[in-house]
Amino acid sequence: MTDFFQDAPLRVAGREFASRLLVGTGKYRDMDETGEAIAASGTEVVTFAVRRTNLGQDAAAANLLDVVPPERYTLLPNTAGCYTAQDAVRTCRLARELLDGHNLVKLEVLGDDTTLYPNVVETLAAAETLINDGFDVMVYTSDDPIVARELERLGCCAVMPLGSLIGSGHGIQNPHNIRLIIEQASVPVLVDAGIGAASEAAQAMELGCDGVLMNSAIAHARQPVRMAGAMRRAVEAGREAFLAGRMPRRGGAEASSPLAGRINA
Repeated sequence: MTDFFQDAPLRVAGREFASRLLVGTGKYRDMDETGEAIAASGTEVVTFAVRRTNLGQDAAAANLLDVVPPERYTLLPNTAGCYTAQDAVRTCRLARELLDGHNLVKLEVLGDDTTLYPNVVETLAAAETLINDGFDVMVYTSDDPIVARELERLGCCAVMPLGSLIGSGHGIQNPHNIRLIIEQASVPVLVDAGIGAASEAAQAMELGCDGVLMNSAIAHARQPVRMAGAMRRAVEAGREAFLAGRMPRRGGAEASSPLAGRINA
């Protein structure tokens, strides 16, 4: 953020973050690139798939914590690869054990291998169980405002509707629904999935989203570290634009300069 504009921090489950960009750890060439891209993004929250990530369980494999130290970043374990509420709950409990009681998680329960679209029935069931078990649940969901409202009612600390399919890079396909979710929510709303370009990250923030979570848009760029910096600035610019308030759309042209007092030839 620029020094002369003040903004409230992003608040999630009692935690405060200056950055509104959350970044994933998958799909990079190696751990060094992962660490460099995450640092360039300016993020404070790093998400990782519990089922696919080594946090020290395998002493012979690269350890994510070597490039994403918990003293610098807030870790956000996620349930990527889970297709049932039971599997998602089990995965979150495993993460809590691995991270010494850490209870902030990103819940995602997928419907199929082809679309990776959320199974909202299983998601709702998993969210209720996890919240009753003391977890702070940030939840990946569809862009259905009714489902988003129910997830908040259950106690989710952030609602994360998809912009488009995971990893597709198609951007925000239904901005109207995202705006409806934002208007009704009293918890943070973050676009999760589908962002492919910096302009799309800015669009999410201009809609009024509280943040953006992305992985593929950075990791699959030709220069991931450079793209991470671009995404950082895009999220900041989009947030500033939202707070500033865009000009109203007009039906026709309107001169930029006033006509009163002009010199007539």
